[in-house]
Amino acid sequence: MTVSREAARSGSAWFWRSSPRFFSRWRLASNSQASCADSEAAAIGSSRVRRGRGGVILTALAGMAMAASWPSPLRAVGDATPKLTARVVYLSKAYADPLPLSLLEDVAADQGLAGARYGHQQTVGTGRFLGHRHELVEAVVGQQQDVVAKAAELLAAGERVIIADLIADDLLAVADLPGASDAIILNVRAPDDRLRQRDCRRNVFHIAPSFAMRTDALAQYLAWKGWRRALLVTGSAPSDAPFVAALQRAYSRFGLKIVETRNYAFKAGSRRMDTGHQQIQAQMPLVTQGAPPHDVVLVADTGEVFGEYLPFRTAEPKPVVGTHGLVATTWHRAFEQFGAKTMQQRFEDFAKRKMTERDHLVWLGVRTMGEAVLRSGTSDVAALRAFMLSDAYVVAGFKGTGLTFRTWNRQMRQPLLIMGPRALVSISPQEGYLHPKFVTDTLGFDEAETACGQPG
Repeated sequence: MTVSREAARSGSAWFWRSSPRFFSRWRLASNSQASCADSEAAAIGSSRVRRGRGGVILTALAGMAMAASWPSPLRAVGDATPKLTARVVYLSKAYADPLPLSLLEDVAADQGLAGARYGHQQTVGTGRFLGHRHELVEAVVGQQQDVVAKAAELLAAGERVIIADLIADDLLAVADLPGASDAIILNVRAPDDRLRQRDCRRNVFHIAPSFAMRTDALAQYLAWKGWRRALLVTGSAPSDAPFVAALQRAYSRFGLKIVETRNYAFKAGSRRMDTGHQQIQAQMPLVTQGAPPHDVVLVADTGEVFGEYLPFRTAEPKPVVGTHGLVATTWHRAFEQFGAKTMQQRFEDFAKRKMTERDHLVWLGVRTMGEAVLRSGTSDVAALRAFMLSDAYVVAGFKGTGLTFRTWNRQMRQPLLIMGPRALVSISPQEGYLHPKFVTDTLGFDEAETACGQPG
């Protein structure tokens, strides 16, 4: 068949006028990680788009062909009967969390909740293509209210997937409710090692990294640097003790040494006064002076009492690492690799503020369930649990690699960022730390070390 030059030009013009509208609608509807770095696309099994002239044209033509059979991306979910409906509950409590010591650290009233809403928005957009309806139930109780009673109410109403933004004791109480035995509960907050060991539960998946994972990530970097000796300074908050235990385990595991442990016992109640800096300037050298030879000052201050004041005030000029100074974290506002810069910008447009680590963990929890439903094609809880623990499951988290779950304690495998106050320093696992299956299993409790008696 012969096509005239004018007809060819007309068709070409129509194609290039139409294809941008189609792809812009596709992007608007998905609003997901598909437009992120190629490494993230690879992590969830997507194909990379060919950059050559022919590859772009073929990709565009394939998209136009699929558009003819797909439902309109902009059509509301309620316009057609969904193939399945998946509901996720975000459950949290307004705890009296310690305020950050630095005024540069904003305290957001919707921390965590904004991450849930943003993750839900992405899941809804992607689900529309498959005819799925995704619903988010927000359940945030006040500081004096009983979050366990609220969870019981939700379970009685038939909810079976809970994103639990709770501390350890409340998380266990919710997991042990009679109606929760067949539920999926995603821990996006509590780092306590006991939740992955002796107090593990079959119905709890852990998105938040454990203390062991954080301290192993930091210890690997310190070992790589050759900073093998540490002076440990710890506070008296209830959560300091399990963090110190994790530090001791990590140092022993990677051939490092804590030369001495000291407790911070001074009161810094006047630190906001005009003369507060003088008191702090006098206290920090006293805490750290006269110590055995050491390479770093290791701080365990989970209660935000003094850790921020150690850098530049130690008796000897040493780096400060641990809960302050150089830290191991899942997310940071300065992180921009593997598509994270796009993620940071989109979240800031959505929430009108920076994304915190807690926002990222909750977002990842919502996306974890969204990906499980989208990829398995079911909302059945038992089927989803089996799929999430299978080799077929993987979710992208802007970490440069796919994230999966350990079958022995249902902890999510993920790299951790080694961050300074304003920039990325490194990413653990460090080069040279090998594992026969997953290099990320060098962080935290490996299968041979597990004390979790609950089978997957």
